Amino acid sequence: MPSRRCRLALTLAAFAAPALILLLPALAAAAPIRLWHAYRDDEARALDAIVAAFEGEEVEVLAVPFDAYASKLQAAIPMGEGPDLFIDAHERLGDFRARHLVAPVGDALEPGGEAVFLGPALAAVRQGGELLGLPISQKCVALYMNTALVKEAPATLEDIAALAGSLPEGVFPLAYEASNAYAHMPILAAFGGAMLGEDDQFGFVGPGPERSLELVRTLIERRVVPEDANGALVTDLFNAGRAAFVISGPWFAGGLGEEARRRARVVPLPKVRETGLPMRPFLTVEAVMLSPQGARRPGARALARHLAGAAAAATRLEIARTPPVRSDAAVPAGDAFIAAFTEQAKAAIPMPTSPAMRSTWEPSTRAIRKVLRGDAPPDVALSEAKRRFDDVRRPLPPPASPAPLLVALGALALLLTLRWVHAARAAAPGAAGWRSFRRSLGRSIGRSIGRSIPAYKYVAHAVVAIGVLVVIPLVIGAATSLFAGRGEDLRYVGLANFISILTARGGPLFASGSFYLVLAVTVLWTAVNLCLHVLLGVSLALLLHRPTLRLRALYRVLLIVPWAVPSYVTALSWKGMFHRQFGAVTGLIEAVNSALGTSIEPISWFSSFTTAFTANVTTNVWLGFPFMMVVTLGALTAVPEDVLEAAEVDGATRWQRLRKITLPLIKPVLAPAVTLGAIWTFNMFNVVFLVSGGDPDGTTDILVSEAYRWAFTREAQYGYAAAYSVLIFLLLTLATRDWRLRRRRTPVSAIPQGGAEAGSAPVPAAATETA
Repeated sequence: MPSRRCRLALTLAAFAAPALILLLPALAAAAPIRLWHAYRDDEARALDAIVAAFEGEEVEVLAVPFDAYASKLQAAIPMGEGPDLFIDAHERLGDFRARHLVAPVGDALEPGGEAVFLGPALAAVRQGGELLGLPISQKCVALYMNTALVKEAPATLEDIAALAGSLPEGVFPLAYEASNAYAHMPILAAFGGAMLGEDDQFGFVGPGPERSLELVRTLIERRVVPEDANGALVTDLFNAGRAAFVISGPWFAGGLGEEARRRARVVPLPKVRETGLPMRPFLTVEAVMLSPQGARRPGARALARHLAGAAAAATRLEIARTPPVRSDAAVPAGDAFIAAFTEQAKAAIPMPTSPAMRSTWEPSTRAIRKVLRGDAPPDVALSEAKRRFDDVRRPLPPPASPAPLLVALGALALLLTLRWVHAARAAAPGAAGWRSFRRSLGRSIGRSIGRSIPAYKYVAHAVVAIGVLVVIPLVIGAATSLFAGRGEDLRYVGLANFISILTARGGPLFASGSFYLVLAVTVLWTAVNLCLHVLLGVSLALLLHRPTLRLRALYRVLLIVPWAVPSYVTALSWKGMFHRQFGAVTGLIEAVNSALGTSIEPISWFSSFTTAFTANVTTNVWLGFPFMMVVTLGALTAVPEDVLEAAEVDGATRWQRLRKITLPLIKPVLAPAVTLGAIWTFNMFNVVFLVSGGDPDGTTDILVSEAYRWAFTREAQYGYAAAYSVLIFLLLTLATRDWRLRRRRTPVSAIPQGGAEAGSAPVPAAATETA
């Protein structure tokens, strides 16, 4: 009967297989067209309206968070699970092309389309003579005016600075993210500078860039521009009427309140009187791009043509108010907002699409911050930025032969086998004993497996979960560390990444950013945080454990709140409190000055290592002490009261009872918690990255944040970042193993002994010593 069923199943499968093969193209064609984007608010609503008007195949639209957008595209498209077409900024085209994530648009460009699109927009999405996207919008920064404070558009940047003495107190003539390289570009262009020079060389050096930084530093010193301003602060200042002008893009309008929108007016950026040249910002062209699999689908190409068409441009103008890239898209009469950005785009500089452009942001931003905070003169800061850029862009290590690795793996496998055989022979000496041992071993293994099947069923899901979530990522990460490059340039380099890290890339061993300096900062960071976590956690737990304390439950809840709030939110909150001009700490200092008549200067927290490190530690201690407090509270409940009472009767002071009874009894519970806390703190990326951001000049970075920078801000050198991760793993493994070995070697006499009767808690021998 079973064989007949098997034959029937095979027959059905034989007939069904050809039918399925014939149906596969139809099934693939029936799959909806997948469109990915990172829009929000009005732009997302405009896109939904445009897609709804598409008369073609079904479209599946997915909104992806902007921070994860590029990484998701890079992971999904090569696996065939990504979108058929996606919307992104043109400056990533160089990287996307190198990774084979985009394909030429082909017939998606409408007939005569090259004459319809504005010149800079179409040139921005062309690479190697191929059109790799269809422009749908263009964005750049312009000048927002607060018409309640100023009535006329300024002719020069110096005219804005001249308003410093005529505006109400507390109002800044100009607000923008001065320490951001992207926001600095308009002033840099007015001095004839560029971020990226010819042949992908670092362009932010020379007399022009130096003078641009000196001008901005002067504006900050004269309080024309707020220092350390970010996007949120600039928006708040304009909403509160404390900024006369703001340099920002169309996205800035989305954060303005109704009153601020009514008094806002947008005009092109002015000239710089010192040079007589206009401020020219970067131009970003957003385009719809086809993935390789999408380029093969006529429906996807038709959707791309629709998204870049005239009707879609009109919808964007109406709903999202984004400047058009088509000459046949008429700007609504009287819409000064769109007209100003359209006019500004004509003078803007299309952002380079070379992958080298991504490597300019980090060194440029660090150099700008050093100059604006007075840590270095412009020439020194920019020379250091160029050195860092060249270090990131240096040639990859030469390919290596995998033979040594294969030989090492084979030798390791052989040694393990010989060790197992030796152990087996030692258990059954003699030839006859060895033969009988092998026979009995086979039978015993079979019986053991049979008896253990129920146990295997219980642990199978845990083994699979650990294997998929822990073991496989560790193996892949270790393997990735042996490679360098990306895409077609990916090559096996053996231990070259590790050698480069451990030799500080050929520079001084303790130079800025070297492995050894970052390791020293990481160890200091872990030690300081761990000591404060334990000290505060144990102290608060001892206080809350007192039975005479009222409202203990309320205090416990309040003290656990820092642990319950997401670390991301907490880190950003503390960063805002440490702002030199508008932070809560500065407000407290000003309140003290006002109350006591002192003259304490506000602290520039992120201008020196000591203060920046203190800010990071303060934030992390706030996040970490509740864990130690909760663990200690649990351990204190297991401390027997009769032992403490006996020690008190014997004359032991409160300090002696704490030191010789309570602490020794809770130490076995605290030890694993301290180990976990050390590992978490060693890898505490959120606080370091969000609070100080590595400032000043990367000196507060720890190993995990340095690995992140190599993976995501320095041309995606995943092999190099994986090597950092492997070193972190080895350091933590060796440290925890050494701690475990030292615990095992603890003599029995050092373990608290005693107890009045069987089953009672152990009591230290010195528990009843008196002073």
